[in-house]
Amino acid sequence: MQMLGKYKTTLWLSVVLVLLLLLVPQLGSKYLVDLTTEIMIYALFALSLNVLIGYSGNISFGHAAYFAIGGYACAIFLTTYELPLIISMPGAIILAGLAAAFVGYFCIKLTDIYFAMLTLAFGMLVWAVAFKWRSVTGGDDGFVGVSVPEFIGNRYAFFYFTLTVVTISSGLLWLICHSAFGRTLVAVRENRMRASFVGVDTKRLRHTAFVVAGTFAGVAGALFAMYNRGVYVESAFWTESGQVLIMTLLGGLYSFFGPALGAAVLYTLQVSINQYTEYWPIVLGTILLVILMFLPDGLVGLAQKIGAQFSRRT
Repeated sequence: MQMLGKYKTTLWLSVVLVLLLLLVPQLGSKYLVDLTTEIMIYALFALSLNVLIGYSGNISFGHAAYFAIGGYACAIFLTTYELPLIISMPGAIILAGLAAAFVGYFCIKLTDIYFAMLTLAFGMLVWAVAFKWRSVTGGDDGFVGVSVPEFIGNRYAFFYFTLTVVTISSGLLWLICHSAFGRTLVAVRENRMRASFVGVDTKRLRHTAFVVAGTFAGVAGALFAMYNRGVYVESAFWTESGQVLIMTLLGGLYSFFGPALGAAVLYTLQVSINQYTEYWPIVLGTILLVILMFLPDGLVGLAQKIGAQFSRRT
């Protein structure tokens, strides 16, 4: 109850946002429904990565691996084995979490750039398996024709389904990050050695954060596979990990909802710019330069600075 009182404003803003999202299909734009669905999926993807970067202080260059595992597993369970959604999606999420637990076991033994490069190595290993195991994943042709249950077979039903899953997942992530576990994780991020001196098992804590991040990335991947009716090897490639990393940086690392904002802004820009030019990678590189040089705290940090200056003047 104390936590709810402390974050009452955040809770009310979240409720308002969900209510506004519920009204999106009522606007009559199929394009807007599709765009919002994709943004919600990437927002959850970015929020999952922020557990690693923003809270535990570990940069991952291979986070797309768990996104892809969740997507491929859900697609295979639904289509190849014709399992119901109530089994397929949880099964895919569990597999993504187990994969994260396996990879995390090795990665947490390292820190800083060595940690980041090892996550990249494992991520590229997942990409290679998806690329070469054509009989199961479809290889570079992708796994297409995913069987989606009839009750979420149209764009409007899937929109509400995605909104429900993303809202529940975001709520769970918020509770995890603002629990005693999350606060201890921040302490480890700030000073790993000092935290270990007071009895914190930093390796176990970092490993748990790795598993949480990979599990929720698997949720986003399963949604992505069903939305697109297919999964492709590009979902596991390092560029996908790089894109979600930029989303997280753009929104703001040390704000819980910052990465979701970054995902919304970056994905909207990508879709809009790709309609007019093929030079999106140049724009993306420019955005990254601007973030690193002028917006180290992201859009949320910029908004906080503007708000602080405005309050001083008034």
